[in-house]
Amino acid sequence: MRKIIHCDCDCFYAAVEMRDDPSLINIPIAIGGRSDRRGVISTCNYPAREFGIHSAMSTAQALKRCPDLHLISGNMQKYRDASQQIFDIYREVTELIEPLSLDEAFLDVSDSELYSGSATRIAQYLRYRVESEVGITISAGVAPNKFLAKIASDWNKPNGLKVVAPDDVADFVEQLPVKKIHGVGKKTAEKMYSLGIQTCEQIRQQTPEFLQQHFGSFGERLLELSQGIDDRPVSNKRDTKSVSVEHTFAKDLQTLEQCLAQVEALKDELTKRHLKLKQERLVSGLFVKLKFHDFTQTTVEQQADINEQSLFFDLLKQAFARGERPVRLIGLGYRLAPVPQQNYQQLLLSLNRDPSS
Repeated sequence: MRKIIHCDCDCFYAAVEMRDDPSLINIPIAIGGRSDRRGVISTCNYPAREFGIHSAMSTAQALKRCPDLHLISGNMQKYRDASQQIFDIYREVTELIEPLSLDEAFLDVSDSELYSGSATRIAQYLRYRVESEVGITISAGVAPNKFLAKIASDWNKPNGLKVVAPDDVADFVEQLPVKKIHGVGKKTAEKMYSLGIQTCEQIRQQTPEFLQQHFGSFGERLLELSQGIDDRPVSNKRDTKSVSVEHTFAKDLQTLEQCLAQVEALKDELTKRHLKLKQERLVSGLFVKLKFHDFTQTTVEQQADINEQSLFFDLLKQAFARGERPVRLIGLGYRLAPVPQQNYQQLLLSLNRDPSS
């Protein structure tokens, strides 16, 4: 039986800003780009969330909802520094840490002897250490697996703790809304509602054949998760699968020619980012992403190596043809070949020197 803790910082970027400037604590603030440059919100504090502001919302829309919103451009180095402090604390408890982002991670404490192996007390200890030493709060979920731990960490946010003991799994999962299941997005949830399925209990009432008919191979996974079953281990092997760059334009690009004119600059930026990877990685494919003025988007990719970058122009033409309308964002990227098994140890050693990167 595993003991998993999912730790999630509360409004991380905003929390760091409020830590450094206490005058921001009780006013609505958001980290994001300027509205006159088509900026979007990265995160916001809880006073801002009361106005319906959330991450990925356009800055212009956020300011309409809250004209007094205090907008901060952000300081990534400051956030990386705070993240490194937090992960240093985590590593004092266990080496089995799976980072999901700068402010979120799974920890496997199954073999920890701290507090006689009590995952609940370890989670309390971590929350205390991060708040007292880093100056921000984290919410934590404790459970026998990753699926339940992640759900639990969001249960009592902000600055909360939720424990799902092994004996409580069945009762906890029974009335869990299907939208809480990892992989169930808006469209899948709507399809489930149309079939009369709103809770995990109602998923369990369906046959495997019924779930496969309506949800394909995901049907089997739905049945497992609806019973609280998740055998995925916490993995500290971080194998980057792609590297990309993208740019949102202040004014929509109206024509294909205007889009093609942006490729060279984006290619140069992509090359620099690829060279900054911790270990040299072979390129196995190229892709282009376009987001149109109405926020619909498409991605076109093709197997290729790094010497075939002229393909970016062809891929962009294909992507543009799918929309034939103004473009607000262009992204270019490489798909990366897997790291050979014999090189994993070397890669992990280099990654562990800078856990926040």
